[in-house]
Amino acid sequence: MCGVSLDSVEENRAFAEKFAFPFPLLCDTDAQMSVAFGAASGPDDQYASRYTFVIGADGVVEQAIDTKDPAGQAAALLESIG
Repeated sequence: MCGVSLDSVEENRAFAEKFAFPFPLLCDTDAQMSVAFGAASGPDDQYASRYTFVIGADGVVEQAIDTKDPAGQAAALLESIG
């Protein structure tokens, strides 16, 4: 499990420390990953949409969930794969 953000290394480090982020937070500063996954429309986007992707062991995206409620996302995800 990891997170991806368009923010810089320094910004992501500060966010992770402030919120005690429990998993790695990757930097997608050129938005290549965000565009490829449909979370950003182009490299000039300042923010990516919040999505949760479930990727199988074979590398195939099994689910793409538009994460409108981050606080309730874990329960919704567990229910959908349970």
